[in-house]
Amino acid sequence: MGPNPRIKDRMTGTTPAGRDKGAWLAALEQGSNLLQSATPLKGFDVYVVGFHCAKGEPDSQMEAHHYCRVVNDDLLQCVLFDGNTRDANLIGIEYIVSERLFDTLPEEERAYWHPHNFEVFSGQLAAPGLPRSAETALMKQLVNSYGKTWHTWHTSGHGHGHGHGAGMDLPYGDPALMWSFNREGECEEDLKRDRDRAMGLDTEANRAARQSFLDLARPQWGVDAMKDDFSGTTPVPGVRDVHAAPDGEGAAS
Repeated sequence: MGPNPRIKDRMTGTTPAGRDKGAWLAALEQGSNLLQSATPLKGFDVYVVGFHCAKGEPDSQMEAHHYCRVVNDDLLQCVLFDGNTRDANLIGIEYIVSERLFDTLPEEERAYWHPHNFEVFSGQLAAPGLPRSAETALMKQLVNSYGKTWHTWHTSGHGHGHGHGAGMDLPYGDPALMWSFNREGECEEDLKRDRDRAMGLDTEANRAARQSFLDLARPQWGVDAMKDDFSGTTPVPGVRDVHAAPDGEGAAS
């Protein structure tokens, strides 16, 4: 992805452990530029930024920058970083499937996949650098979709990363299954505010632009998975759990 002046640099993570780069790196980079190819990485050019929390750990929250490849209309593959600069740390992966593919999964597998409707309709998920019309079209495509996300490194200053302290300088411990926020008041206000200010994003304008396709929203699995882990939260239109919906209104079982 080439430089886009509309996208502001963002780095949220800690500096990794280890010594400075040695002279060997220059030779390696020159050789790889001439002789090697990054073919599998080509096509990861859809960029969105949002927020995750660890499933069952409401205080473990972090900003996540997604670089995604659209495999087809039903599947995206994403690599996750803690920023959008060349020094950003690789923190995890996310697979995104349409409602159609999600409905083919066995029920025990569905517990790994978080719903996306709140991220879309709250305006919290953003595609920096895109014109409003293009961003709105992308978000419309993500309505009713699901993500399976593993973070391998908790580098930010929010939460406690499975007991290892915030801002780990190496990827300690087990991968964490991440979840989506599904009500206003779940994501920490300073986390949202800091991102929007640093990147020039307007969450409220995003929310307003996406009300035009609110009628596409269907009840989703997992909306209430962490409901009891938060207090003082407020639901938003278009975001309902499939088990709380009238019979026959939700996704296939």
